[in-house]
Amino acid sequence: MDHASYIALRALRRGPVGQSVWIYNRGVDMDGLRRFQRNLENTLLGRRIERSPLPFGRHRWVAGARSGAIAVSASERPRSQVWDWANERAKIPVDPETGPAWHLAVQPLVGGGAAVSLVFSHTIADGAASTLSIVSAVQGHSWDLGYPDPGSRSVGRALREDLGTTARLLPGIPSALIGTVRLQRQQAAAHPKPKRGTRKKKVSGPDVPVTVPMVAASIDIATFDEKVAELSGTRNAFVAALAARLGHALGRVDGDGQVMLTFPVSERTEGDTRGNALNVITVTVDPDTVLTSLGPLRKAVKDALVEMAANRDAIMAPLPLIPFVPKFLMATVEKAVLQEGQPIGCSNAGDMPAALSRIDGTEADFFIGRMIENGVTEAAFARRGGHLALGVTISNGTVAISIASWKVGGPNSAPALADAVTKAFADFGLAPTIQW
Repeated sequence: MDHASYIALRALRRGPVGQSVWIYNRGVDMDGLRRFQRNLENTLLGRRIERSPLPFGRHRWVAGARSGAIAVSASERPRSQVWDWANERAKIPVDPETGPAWHLAVQPLVGGGAAVSLVFSHTIADGAASTLSIVSAVQGHSWDLGYPDPGSRSVGRALREDLGTTARLLPGIPSALIGTVRLQRQQAAAHPKPKRGTRKKKVSGPDVPVTVPMVAASIDIATFDEKVAELSGTRNAFVAALAARLGHALGRVDGDGQVMLTFPVSERTEGDTRGNALNVITVTVDPDTVLTSLGPLRKAVKDALVEMAANRDAIMAPLPLIPFVPKFLMATVEKAVLQEGQPIGCSNAGDMPAALSRIDGTEADFFIGRMIENGVTEAAFARRGGHLALGVTISNGTVAISIASWKVGGPNSAPALADAVTKAFADFGLAPTIQW
């Protein structure tokens, strides 16, 4: 899966990045933050990818380079500009192969506060891997992964070793091909082509990258949990309900008025060193029913999890073929997959470890995690049917929700998105703090 993430990154010339943002109402202890930075180099973030000299060879993890100095802004900014700065930092490139795979920065705020940004390549670490890395760095725990230095193999040795690895993979290729064909047939049956003579509505837009509006909504955990109890649900279900209402507010509904929610499911195990240890489930729900009961939504999610477990081997069948897939086919696959429906990404990381908020040794006043995909064009979003994703973290008694949205035909601005978020929360009688 990590290999697939890397190939997609190179094929599409873009890929998702993760960003963690901490806000301190006082200044940051720079000595503590430098210690945190050094410790991060000994976690899952402290590595890079080295390509095989074979075009179809298995790439490998190698030790990362030193991360360099923390980028500290020379001038202060008012608190109202924190998210402008965070968005600027998110656009500074990271690369899992050439580096840097991550970067750390500090923005002093007027009045003595400060904001800290950590941006990392999603190919290196998904949300769970980044959380583990941050907590390990705060606690001073080294992973001792033992990765070799980049370029430590001669070309001859690399060819011999990678040819041997490929030879060991070959016996599994026929079954992977069969599984891939079977999976394609299942997907074709689930998404039949329009009848002959039925024209699909064409959508288009400029083929230039756009900046996706993002807002941060926060609400105290006591108020959040009170609403969860009122609806006889769970935190996960209520997050999904909020996503459903936001999708409704933004017009992301199908012909029957239903919304499609997608949930990442972590498959990370103890000692897992994969960058991406994820699966995905999809459910379709009525955004009106969630206002009074979370029962149908919870049942839909439970059924989807059971189905995912039953079909996991079939879903994962194509993965052994990844080293042999040409780049241009990866781009074609993405276009084909993302044209179906108007999914709403819904990721709830839940309660964060206490150490996550103590990157300089002291407690931050606010933390939020975000997932960002730079470089997507308006034309690509038009083919996808737009974009909507929510990411939730809970720390220091606060539920923080990152929301990113692109609506085909607009309006596309942070204030317009904030209005929709306000409406979605108001549907449940809640009034969060919204920042952008």
